[in-house]
Amino acid sequence: MQGFSERGGGPLDLAQLQSTMHAIELACASIQMHMNPAAAEATILSLSQSSQPYQACKFILENSQMANARFQAAAAIRNAAIREWGFLTSDDKRNLISFCLCFVMQHANSPEGYVQVKVSSVAAQLLKRGWLDFTAAEKEAFFNQVNQAVSGIHGVDVQFTGINFLESLVSEFSPSTSSAMGLPREFHEQCRKSLELNHLKIFYCWARDAALSVTNRITESDSAIPEVKVCTAALRLMLQILNWDFLSSSSGAATSTSIFQIGGRQGSDSPKKSECNLVQPGPAWRDVLVTSGHIGWLLNLYAALRHKFSCEGYWLDCPIAVSARKLIVQFCSLTGTIFPSDNPQMYEHHILQLLSGIIQWIDPPDAVSKAIECGKSESEMLDGCRALLSIATVTTPSMFDQLLKSTRPFGALTLLSTLMCEVVKILMTNNSEEEAWSWEARDILLDAWTAILVPLERNGGYALLPPEGKNAAASLFALIVEAELKAAAASAFKDDDDSDYLQASISAMDERLSSYALIGRAAIDVTIPLLSRLFSERFLRLNQGRGIVDMTETLEELYSLLLITGHVIADEGEGETPLVPNAIQTRFSDIVEADKHPVIVLFSSVIRFAEQSLDPEMRQSVFSPRLMEAVIWFLARWSCTYLMPPEENRELNSRKVLLGFFGQHNQGKLVLDIIVRISMTALVSYPGEKDLQALTCYRLLHTLVLQKHICLHIVALDSWRDLANAFANGETLFMLNTAHQRSLAQTLVRSASGIRNSESANQYVRDLLGHMARYLAEISSKNDIKIVAQRPNTILLVSCFLERLRGSASASEPRTQKAIYELGFSVLNSVLVLLEVYKHESAVVYLLLKFVVAWVDGQISYLETQETAVVVNFCMSLLQIYSSHNIGKISLSLSNSLLSEAKTEKYKDLRALLQLLSNLCSKDLVDFSSESSETQGTNISQVVYYGLHIVTPLISLDLLKYPKLCYDYFSLLSHLLEVYPETVAQLNSEAFSQVLATLDFGLHHQDTEIVDMCLRALRALASYHYVETSAGKVGLGSHATGLTYRSGNLQEGILSRFLRSLLQLLLFEDYSPDLVSSAADALLPLMLCEQGVYQRLVSELIGRQTNPTLRSRLVNALQSLTSTNHLSSTLDRKNYQIFRKNLKTFLIEVRGFLRTV
Repeated sequence: MQGFSERGGGPLDLAQLQSTMHAIELACASIQMHMNPAAAEATILSLSQSSQPYQACKFILENSQMANARFQAAAAIRNAAIREWGFLTSDDKRNLISFCLCFVMQHANSPEGYVQVKVSSVAAQLLKRGWLDFTAAEKEAFFNQVNQAVSGIHGVDVQFTGINFLESLVSEFSPSTSSAMGLPREFHEQCRKSLELNHLKIFYCWARDAALSVTNRITESDSAIPEVKVCTAALRLMLQILNWDFLSSSSGAATSTSIFQIGGRQGSDSPKKSECNLVQPGPAWRDVLVTSGHIGWLLNLYAALRHKFSCEGYWLDCPIAVSARKLIVQFCSLTGTIFPSDNPQMYEHHILQLLSGIIQWIDPPDAVSKAIECGKSESEMLDGCRALLSIATVTTPSMFDQLLKSTRPFGALTLLSTLMCEVVKILMTNNSEEEAWSWEARDILLDAWTAILVPLERNGGYALLPPEGKNAAASLFALIVEAELKAAAASAFKDDDDSDYLQASISAMDERLSSYALIGRAAIDVTIPLLSRLFSERFLRLNQGRGIVDMTETLEELYSLLLITGHVIADEGEGETPLVPNAIQTRFSDIVEADKHPVIVLFSSVIRFAEQSLDPEMRQSVFSPRLMEAVIWFLARWSCTYLMPPEENRELNSRKVLLGFFGQHNQGKLVLDIIVRISMTALVSYPGEKDLQALTCYRLLHTLVLQKHICLHIVALDSWRDLANAFANGETLFMLNTAHQRSLAQTLVRSASGIRNSESANQYVRDLLGHMARYLAEISSKNDIKIVAQRPNTILLVSCFLERLRGSASASEPRTQKAIYELGFSVLNSVLVLLEVYKHESAVVYLLLKFVVAWVDGQISYLETQETAVVVNFCMSLLQIYSSHNIGKISLSLSNSLLSEAKTEKYKDLRALLQLLSNLCSKDLVDFSSESSETQGTNISQVVYYGLHIVTPLISLDLLKYPKLCYDYFSLLSHLLEVYPETVAQLNSEAFSQVLATLDFGLHHQDTEIVDMCLRALRALASYHYVETSAGKVGLGSHATGLTYRSGNLQEGILSRFLRSLLQLLLFEDYSPDLVSSAADALLPLMLCEQGVYQRLVSELIGRQTNPTLRSRLVNALQSLTSTNHLSSTLDRKNYQIFRKNLKTFLIEVRGFLRTV
């Protein structure tokens, strides 16, 4: 199916056209019938890949009776035109677009809507492709044709089709929905900017006028009429345009009206889940959107239709109703400089007008919810909630509250609270229905509260919340807590898997509870006493009823209260030190007596409750693992902010009483001791409870030792010494998961930072870990080691000790570096022996490798010359032993399951070895030793060179399909080639070939980051060779020049091979435009190294072009690539920049027609 050319070869005759159409129809039918689909797809693909297949495609579109064939013909026009755009004449380009537009208009009443959509999309894409080429007059000619259609002068069907074309066009010009064209991002950005400035507003007006032209007929008709689809499409187009990412919103121009946007866009700390896109089109749109009465018309249209069809329950979900509501909701997000800063009344009128129309969707809340429960659609009510969210996002709390007071006896905050309360009540009665509308309504309304309260929380401005708003927040929070306690109590006796409350983990509930906390903090003077009262009541009930009545419900309620209280009184502490929430600081600043401070009273109650877990009898009857998880989580969150804070955190008078009570000079040490003992209990008394132990190790204990001021006191506690002694000498903690033992070791070693004397700190580490190191040394020296090592208890002890040593190595810091080095050094020989003994125990081998990786990572930067030599020699020995036991380990004779398991084990091991080599390389980058790098007696590159010889044969292309291993490998490889190219050049031919094979694999990887690292590696390799050979040295030697075998065959040199491969990628294959700069940096030195090969490749490329016009364009482009902008043969920064620019221009010029088959 070649040669469908309208130029040069002359037009095709009718028989050829019919033959092509028949072939495409047959292929489409075969695909539908699942008959030889591969051949059918090849036939269809050949049409798209043919040179200038436009005449055949037009014939199929106009004559085929098969819709799928017409669809494929439209797709072929698009693919061919985008590919060949560079050498189509101006008439050809205009004719293709005109044909597509005329086709959709002439077939506007076609029942095959998907064909119409496809042809419209093709017209839109081709118009965009030529956007920067067409003159203003040429664009105007197209749009006049579209305008006539949209205005309705050719009938309803054509009007609908015209609007759909504009929808396709706007979608194509929007960066988030545009189609790939193989062009740089700058092209798409220029098109977007041009359309927004010159046409977008006009399109909106056309859509508005189209909707206006059919409104009367719709409202007057009692039956479904064609005009409804026109109005729906017009509303949909207006919504799409308002969703546009306007230039004014990204340039920060909206700051002048910040009085209206204190809510603003939420930052990363906001727990919002619902989408709320701000609409900021700028002042130029004011006459169309604000002052023209357009919003009033839209509200009246929806109200009229809503009233007319009030008895028809289905109407609320009809397309026209849904589109109208979405547009109204989007108008609620209108903000920015479209409203003048000197006329705030305009904005207030705009929001009030919208809210007056929307309120009937949601008020009164009880009547609305009752109607929904009786079968009415919930979609209108949910859209009303979304509208409140949008308004809350773009207004201040006080302005939001005032909006309704001119027409209602209450403010918008009260409405929001009442609506949320109604939703919570519905949830309380229908808690088991996970997909109920009330769940979605709750999330949207929570986001509205978040939009109002997050800015106040950040700025400490809860005083700006009106009194009515505080009362509304207090009422709502009380109901939320009641609902949560009811859900907790109801879940107490549910054993089925449908209990959402029981199944939800703390982390899964965190997002919702964070939103609840914001509401609680808005009325903190009511919230804290409420939580304190509820907790005290449950605690008292527990003590009075224990052993008499079943307390399961009470325990679940205490679990819920701990989570809610923890979120209200403290923020998440990951990544930073959380401060006392502003609401708590400012509200209770006048209380100077600790025993009367509501927050201290609440904390003290929780601490007393948690302390009860230390009593074995109470622990047995009350503190289930689930309840202990909540206790540990609360203590971890609370201690970050309130436990023994640094002195500088208590300078403000408002915090003195609160923070001083739990400071080091008051109750802080006592509470810290209680927390450590509770932690010990959680680890020892709840065997097998991995979640509880993970919270204890990773959250609570880890949190404590990260704070230096707490470490100073924690190491002096008897309870901490008991924990350290149990870890070092006891057997109980061996029951922990090995990962938890690693975390506990890291925590205990890190606490040594609280020991002021350096020698004492090192001795603490030796006492903590010395027993483990001695055990490994003793067992590895036994004569019957091969027998003893295979005993289950021996394997368990070795595994646990290795994980503990790994954890301690990862906690290395200058103060304890000496002790950790000595401990590691003492087991180096043991590690090698164990690696030999456990060569068939993959789990132990992996633990051995990970310990070495962590130890080298923590030590290498501090080691002196002699110590570095010891580590390097050890690593070489380790690599040798591993290699001798693992080369060829994976056998193709294994079953699929065993083969997969073996690959996974090998993947983990190899990744550890790659990390080890990377850690060794870091010595050349970060070195804290007393000797300068020039005096280092050991060359790190030598061990890396040796490691590459050992590791590369083990890495197969299949293993590189593991993403993490792939990333680590290419990260190391690009680093080595950039820093030690001469070392890589010394690899033997087998290892070097393996490196090149993986580079070739990575060059065609789907992950652009991997491809970028490979391009950087190629640049380093080629640059090294070019610089070395320019200085008269050998560079890569035979690796670059190729080898001649005895048979006389010549193996192509690696640089010429990659030059060919890179040109093939750039000219003919798919890749991200973001890679062009990196590709240019690799291509330039490759071209300089292999100028003869480059000239031969250029000649082949030119010779394949039979079209004289294309050949001439290609020759000119190739000349410009190497001569434009004063490009020279040096490899300096300026030359690289010039070549990047030249290559981008070259690819835009020739890539399209070169990919033509």
